[in-house]
Amino acid sequence: MNTIKVIIPAYNEEASITQVIKEIPNVVEEIIVVNNNSTDNTENIAKKAGATVLKENRKGYGYACLRGMEYIAKKDKTPDIIVFLDGDYADYPEELTKVVAPIIEDDIDLVIGARVKKSRAKNAMTPQQVFGNWLATFLMKLFFNAQYTDLGPFRAIKYHKLLALEMQDKTYGWTVEMQLKALKKNFTYTEVPVKYKARIGVSKVSGTIKGTVMAGVKILGWIFKYSLK
Repeated sequence: MNTIKVIIPAYNEEASITQVIKEIPNVVEEIIVVNNNSTDNTENIAKKAGATVLKENRKGYGYACLRGMEYIAKKDKTPDIIVFLDGDYADYPEELTKVVAPIIEDDIDLVIGARVKKSRAKNAMTPQQVFGNWLATFLMKLFFNAQYTDLGPFRAIKYHKLLALEMQDKTYGWTVEMQLKALKKNFTYTEVPVKYKARIGVSKVSGTIKGTVMAGVKILGWIFKYSLK
């Protein structure tokens, strides 16, 4: 039986975090919500919903993910699989079993939940998100012959493989760093199509001009950095 832990970075997700936690299948051993310096009641609501809640006051998606990993590493028993999931309820948490299936059934190292167009609600992704995903995955195919189609945040990875990646990015580049390093280390990977709907609340990345620009710069920076190695 594979043990699974979920890490959910959360910044001001009080309106959505309960639904996310409640709809995660009970095959998961522990749900870890990392409160990333929220100014609302995310922390208390997540605790009431049954999650382990950690604090990470340095704002940044990568900081929150790394804090979750740090907590897991200190446990006596480490999991077999880590799932990353956003706290905005744009993904469908019940699809977790579908996302982890290639690891459990086919021994795949990394699985990306791909937000394919036919399974995406209208306007669930902004035009800049759609273009950014296309550009990033196109460049990874061009430089590394990668088969990725998305940088989707809903993803699963074997725990020991995650540690081997030695993740570093503290902010917007977390997802692309993971996918690039998996390529470099010749990890097996696949994508599974997942449904995607409009998030609850305003996106901290695509919902602002600054966030969009900073994310684009960081993602392209990682790709070009690795293309020169």
